[in-house]
Amino acid sequence: MQIIPEKQAEYKAYTEKNSDPYSHAVVTYTERWAELMEKAISDGKELEDIAQALSREADTEGITGFMYGCAVSALASFWIHGDRLRRWHNLKYQIKDEGEKANKQGGILNPALLNIKI
Repeated sequence: MQIIPEKQAEYKAYTEKNSDPYSHAVVTYTERWAELMEKAISDGKELEDIAQALSREADTEGITGFMYGCAVSALASFWIHGDRLRRWHNLKYQIKDEGEKANKQGGILNPALLNIKI
């Protein structure tokens, strides 16, 4: 996983803090997903075209929606393609225009929220 050079120490601290089994599963999923996307990008694919399928391929732990959101957040913070992934994610998970707003403000939508219509 290609970490933003000036974020190397911060990423190392992040992985050390997240060593319990649940959090470590997020870290390993995050790294696996990033590596799969990096390979596809180096093969000429667009991140937006491969992110969803490779997210599923990277999921060998049975991650939850919350864990997925944590991975997107970590990638947005530390990965060289993170901001592009964040923007794709926000548009994918928006219900109205909140993804567009999050993209303008630098935020990340929480994919673990449910929208139940009665």
